[in-house]
Amino acid sequence: MPEIVPADEWQQARDALLVAEKEATRALDALAARRRRLPMVRFAGEYAFAAPGGATRSLPDLFDGRRELIVYQFMDAGPGHYCPGCTWFTDNIPPGGLAGLAGRGVSWATVSDMPLEQIEPYVAEKGWTMPFLSSRGTTFSADCGAGGGFMLSVFLRDGDDVYRTYATTQRGVDRMVFTHNLMDITPFGRMQAWEDSPPGWPR
Repeated sequence: MPEIVPADEWQQARDALLVAEKEATRALDALAARRRRLPMVRFAGEYAFAAPGGATRSLPDLFDGRRELIVYQFMDAGPGHYCPGCTWFTDNIPPGGLAGLAGRGVSWATVSDMPLEQIEPYVAEKGWTMPFLSSRGTTFSADCGAGGGFMLSVFLRDGDDVYRTYATTQRGVDRMVFTHNLMDITPFGRMQAWEDSPPGWPR
């Protein structure tokens, strides 16, 4: 358990932490400003993504008429297997979050190299409602540099031309998980072995 102290002592400790939190916020703002100034690269591949109902969609189609697109590449872990990390991330997309993005001109698509016939039952089981497509048979994953892993990529459309502006993986994706962000402000944190927590904290 955390140490119990008088209210004024707690406030002093909280105020000291707030200084560090504001420094981190300003650092994140500066990183976001650098991100907005990244150059971009043209993505000219002719990808045919398999979509529900037997349809195929191109990369420009995934924008749904908007200018910006975020793609989460859900790992293909092999027949009958589903990446627990990708599942956790997808479970954590908050209800209404994608509608909020769409309202600001940003579309979302979850893409996997898994065959669509493997994806669809899992999507139904989990109750996910976001667009889910298969890139099986295309070079999309390799062209993004995701290989057999997971990745988050951002694209910008200018007419019929599509450009990739940003990509991240590993902890870059982890920091966007809703549950992780909330657990990080609780006394026990995520209760994972790698965290720097006081001795005796639950794991």
